[in-house]
Amino acid sequence: MALSRRHALLAGTATAVVATTGLPAFAATPAEPHYRIPVDPGDTPDELVAKAAKVRPTKRQLAWQRLEKTAFLHFGVNTFTGLEWGTGDEDPDVFQPTGLDTDQWARALRDGGFKLAILTAKHHDGFVLYPSRYTRHSVVSSSWRDGRGDVLRSFADSMRKYGIKVGVYISPADENQYLDGVYANGSARTTHTVPTLVDGDDRAGRDLPTYDLDATDYGAHMLNQLYEVLTEYGPVDEVWFDGAQGRIPPDKVEKYDWDSWYALIRALAPDASIAVSGPDVRWVGNEGGMARENEWSVIPVKDTGNGKYDYALPYDAPDNGSREALVEAQPTAAALQWWPAECDVSIRPGWFYHADQQPKSVEQLTDIWFRSVGRGAVLLLNVPPDRDGLLPAADVARLKEFRERTDRELPRDLARGARVTDDGAGSRTVDLGRPLAVDRIRLAEDIRLGQQVEQFVVEAEVDGAWRTVAALGTIGAARILPLAAPVTARRWRLRVTGSRSAVHIKEFGLYKSQV
Repeated sequence: MALSRRHALLAGTATAVVATTGLPAFAATPAEPHYRIPVDPGDTPDELVAKAAKVRPTKRQLAWQRLEKTAFLHFGVNTFTGLEWGTGDEDPDVFQPTGLDTDQWARALRDGGFKLAILTAKHHDGFVLYPSRYTRHSVVSSSWRDGRGDVLRSFADSMRKYGIKVGVYISPADENQYLDGVYANGSARTTHTVPTLVDGDDRAGRDLPTYDLDATDYGAHMLNQLYEVLTEYGPVDEVWFDGAQGRIPPDKVEKYDWDSWYALIRALAPDASIAVSGPDVRWVGNEGGMARENEWSVIPVKDTGNGKYDYALPYDAPDNGSREALVEAQPTAAALQWWPAECDVSIRPGWFYHADQQPKSVEQLTDIWFRSVGRGAVLLLNVPPDRDGLLPAADVARLKEFRERTDRELPRDLARGARVTDDGAGSRTVDLGRPLAVDRIRLAEDIRLGQQVEQFVVEAEVDGAWRTVAALGTIGAARILPLAAPVTARRWRLRVTGSRSAVHIKEFGLYKSQV
């Protein structure tokens, strides 16, 4: 028989409360001291670097980093109105995806090599793609499927059917709730029991885990919707928040209850990465899908209140993690944090489907891949479903072509099975056994032990002398180097010429592209 449970989550951490049986109801999340390390105004530059060298990713961040390519699906009332940002007062009956086939979405993403997909369960307009108990601005108010449609259910089931992890985007901004006087209404933070049952709630009488959390009126609305999504749709691997306001006036900004939102997510989906406006993954700073030439996963952050840490330097700063950046950020930084970059971009000019737009070319997508995945970030590619509820045929074909192209860029690691020598100082020599042509190089640090490389060179032994073929800065989780022309050599060498601490090379791959 299930226990009766009541949980309290306070100040962003889970605190055990004794259940009615006298047993602990909830175990606190283990501390992760190396994920975020505090800094002090008096730290010297060398002390800052030493602290940065000790920052480590969490298990959920490591799992997220291994995905490399993830997908976004922007779908909602905007798909039918032609807007990018909705108004919040749309007639829900405009939502009519009569040919909805989420299996088709999943097959296309699987064939494109994507390992996780994020659905816009709620965009800024506040229209919800599942039958929420907390708003009528949702699929229940559309005549589509007689008001019994549930896009999120179909999406989650299809993704798992085809081996793709499930992510959800729930917009912090909500224009419908603003119009209804809930968002940014000036309410004080008070303790709310989540879930908050409504009249006729189908969960009444069930033994639900409940949580006492501090929130404003709108913060509680978000908590209740997060509870629905994270308890009724199976495992969720990424929860995606952003910072856009939609059409809400800039002077009507809700101070979000990040501490309570994060705590609830950690309790209900402990393996899920909380992305962008979250502690696990950050926005790279542009919507072009491009990481910096030298992208750091350890960056300075400041405490903005209510449990949220944010960029200590501008989000689009050209340098956010070098030695110089650590010093520059010191006046405002509270800590150094493992906060890797996610590069979001749409396959089409818009984020939602527009009939007059076409997908990017394979060449454009491949260039983005080199500048995102190839620079240690994760690519988040948006592929918007059309008004029928299908991914357009042109986009489906492009996804497959994109995967085939990247497979040809790195077809076979010539260094696999070769003789490898490490000198213990971050340098590695690979003997291929015979001269082979190479025009692509893939490097990686073992980021379980942090990000340490600040400068490196790759050399090939040509005519008895070592010749530099590449000289760059960071490596991190991945670095993919396309050479301007093939270089033929038997022996290849990676030399780390600058680092923060001991370097641990995980990968030194050599390839001849088939492009």
